[in-house]
Amino acid sequence: MAWFKRKAKRNEEVIPEASANAEQPGRPAYRLENIQGVGARARQEDSFTFMNALDEQLYRDHGMMFAVCDGMGGMKDGKVASETAINSFRRSFEALDTDADIAGQLRDSVFAASAEIEDILEGDGGSTVVIGVVFREQLYYASVGDSYFYLKRGGGLYRLNAEHNVCHLRYLENIRDGGFDIQECRNDPEAAALTQFLGMTGLSQVDRSVRPLRLQPGDLLLACSDGVGGVVDERELLEILDGSEGMCRRIEQRIAEHARPNQDNYTALIIQCL
Repeated sequence: MAWFKRKAKRNEEVIPEASANAEQPGRPAYRLENIQGVGARARQEDSFTFMNALDEQLYRDHGMMFAVCDGMGGMKDGKVASETAINSFRRSFEALDTDADIAGQLRDSVFAASAEIEDILEGDGGSTVVIGVVFREQLYYASVGDSYFYLKRGGGLYRLNAEHNVCHLRYLENIRDGGFDIQECRNDPEAAALTQFLGMTGLSQVDRSVRPLRLQPGDLLLACSDGVGGVVDERELLEILDGSEGMCRRIEQRIAEHARPNQDNYTALIIQCL
């Protein structure tokens, strides 16, 4: 594990492992965990945030927000892109009107963050995002790019978001043409190339919930960058996400066990409904 480095960053409300809110009538208590590491990269270009996670009154009145943004390597300053997105999402959440269309406002916040990145990096830098808002036991979420968002409920692990990459695009085209061979799509040499990301000129697709998902006691949410989701497979995650303390630490251990020489930055957030 010598090649793993971890560094704190701005804009991150770091949650003490296994911290839990007191039970409140009408909503599940929750436990939060997070982990972040540099992997084999020269610096950290992921950013994340929680808002209202440690203040029960703010949570009851305004909900909780969480987000993971993965700045894109190979373009202009991925760290600036991811941090710009996080700052934009925090401002949008502070202005959220919980009496209006939360899903629509979340969608608008994604386009607003993308426009800010485009203005700063002139269309030559970008970030992915997975963002969620929990309000009155209901989850709203949105994503752009290839980060991961999972729900574990009962004995199943469910991917809630779709990836915006060439592989997924080819798969949709394949279905429209009457085929269902996902392996053919994965074999495309450009399979991992992103087709949508924050900061691009002409962002047009946001994968999102239109109706909220009602959370249940025992539910687990995992939001993570592809340095986690692209390394630790769903079978391994299902085993790790058992509801006990230290799940994020075990995810990090599993990443180390895979020992990829080009391991990307990795970030994971877990929200557990007790």
